[in-house]
Amino acid sequence: MTLQRRILILVSAVLLLAAVGVLAVVRASSRADEKNRTQAGGPQITRGEVTLAPGAGERRIVFRNMAWGPHRDELATVPGDAPQGPRTASGVSCLRFHAAAGTGICLQADKGGVQESYRAVVLDAHLKEVSAHPLAGIPTRARVSPGGHLVAWTVFVGGDSYAGTDFSTRTSLLDLRTGTFDASLEDFAIRKDGKAYRNTDVNFWGVTFAADERTFYATLATGGRTYLVRGDLAERTVTTLRENLECPSLSPDGTRLVFKKRVPGLSPDAPWRLYVLDLASMRETPLAEERSVDDQVVWTDDRTVVYSLPGDFGADLYSLPADGSGAPAPLMASALAPAFLG
Repeated sequence: MTLQRRILILVSAVLLLAAVGVLAVVRASSRADEKNRTQAGGPQITRGEVTLAPGAGERRIVFRNMAWGPHRDELATVPGDAPQGPRTASGVSCLRFHAAAGTGICLQADKGGVQESYRAVVLDAHLKEVSAHPLAGIPTRARVSPGGHLVAWTVFVGGDSYAGTDFSTRTSLLDLRTGTFDASLEDFAIRKDGKAYRNTDVNFWGVTFAADERTFYATLATGGRTYLVRGDLAERTVTTLRENLECPSLSPDGTRLVFKKRVPGLSPDAPWRLYVLDLASMRETPLAEERSVDDQVVWTDDRTVVYSLPGDFGADLYSLPADGSGAPAPLMASALAPAFLG
């Protein structure tokens, strides 16, 4: 092959790669523009006041709106008895969100820097920023304690999925009463099988708080296994209780945990089923959802839980009885990270 022909092939290859790159950018831009346009048949959404205040009128749901259009990713609200009705959007954008007792936690993209970064923003009842903390990775879980005094969040600092084993997380706790900030649960003392435990591969995620504003539950991963742990904020300890539990969520009456559990024989990409654990008897009951749920569920009351599954526009919400009976029921389309208030 002559030198001239080699140069021609090289130039052609460079031009082809450049064209592919331009096409990818154009398609990505077109996709982004499409998400900013309201889709036909989507929910009616208008800008208005959204409050996290307890007892502010009727029961309501505040959530991340996933419907395409100018209010995508904003916190929005609907009446609790009309979840599929018109939505009121706040103008505040969150990737992950939770709220209780007039306090909100919003994990959001920080658009002020050159590179994409994230931060955790504590919100008051009027969605005003109380404090903000930079995040070390991609937001994935967020929780507020029942009394609104404690907040927790988890980010991926390596990898971006719980399905495999090649990931690393960081979970932080903030006490709004004292301002005490624990950047990582890995600094807490671990009691595993009745003994002190340390390992460099420890990861935590999925915090859920008890009503005493001191006790919490979470997932601990180490040695290729996951464990339910009970934490004591005052003692700065976590104690393993049971194996193969992820993303626990404590019932309002404090008696049960709903969690996702890896079930042998399922696809490695979709390995979970939902279960409820009675904390008094430590008995597990499978819930009536046969799809794999990669979410930390939310209790609407002591009888019902809500969780997300992938949908046409990002995620949809489903409700399910927490006693193993019934069947999943669609709750809201194009919605994520709900908090049930009022």
